[in-house]
Amino acid sequence: MPAPTAQTARTRGRVPATLAVLTAGLMVFHSAVPNAVGRAGSLLEAFLPWLGLAIPALLVAAALRRSVLALVAVLLPAAAWAGLFGGLLLPADRGAHDITAVQHNVSDENPDPTGTARALIESAPDLIALEELTPAALPAYEAALAPAYPYHAVEGTVGLWSRHPLTGVRRVDIRPSGIGEGWNRGLRCGVRTPRGEIAVYVAHLPSVRFRSTGFGSGPRDESARLLGAAVAAEEVERVVLLGDLNSTVDDRGLAPLTSRLSAPRRGFALSWPAAFPVARIDQVLTRSGSVAEVWTLPATGSDHLPVAARISFDTAPGTSTGTDTGADADAS
Repeated sequence: MPAPTAQTARTRGRVPATLAVLTAGLMVFHSAVPNAVGRAGSLLEAFLPWLGLAIPALLVAAALRRSVLALVAVLLPAAAWAGLFGGLLLPADRGAHDITAVQHNVSDENPDPTGTARALIESAPDLIALEELTPAALPAYEAALAPAYPYHAVEGTVGLWSRHPLTGVRRVDIRPSGIGEGWNRGLRCGVRTPRGEIAVYVAHLPSVRFRSTGFGSGPRDESARLLGAAVAAEEVERVVLLGDLNSTVDDRGLAPLTSRLSAPRRGFALSWPAAFPVARIDQVLTRSGSVAEVWTLPATGSDHLPVAARISFDTAPGTSTGTDTGADADAS
């Protein structure tokens, strides 16, 4: 067999090298992928960390081709992934924090609401936010949570249970156009913590659909804009958002909301689907504070995993100017 020529050595591995450059480009410039056709940009961003799976495949291809060019090119997506997501893998600061919160879409088909509530209590959070509450299951959650969480509020299918008193409870209207009055998935509560009052929002944005025309996220994006406007108008400085946002914080469709809040600094906490989680669509976000770490709790009877978070506040307590006219929540 003839020895490879210099030209062959230079060109060998061009295909994996090209794919490596394209993968790095998608990671770094994902916002440049247009949303005009099938919301392709949002779809990419919803699963952006999974582009990292291309890196070991490209390494294998480069090794098989014995290509230095391809091996060097694979450093580009590796560096891009590390820059975007590597920080989430670093050890979290487990030191002092102000509150712990749990966010969980409990599923409207959950066969064991009492067991689910007890499982959430085991992590001893200060706040528990639930979505997909049904009239049939709500009494079971109320009974199981009441001893440890004497304060709670429910609006429609979302609710908040707290160790600390609630005030200024009100519904937040995040209904996208075309949905009727009975659709209530937004709640705002003031929580009187030992560090002062915080405003806690609980929300469940509309689901997305995969259709022949692409990624159907229009209603969810509209709800995100409405919720973002509510958070922007919030007069209490310190805000915590707990909710099933039906996408990741990288998805530009949520930008009107996520641009106003801080995402967790540590932890992937993939929460959906529970059987094989591929994305964290259950979020804990803050304003004038930080989420040092998020992690998932063991599976319940839901198709989502519960997400827990340690939250610290970095400013002096904010104050309300009296616009919170909702009635105080009852102590159970």
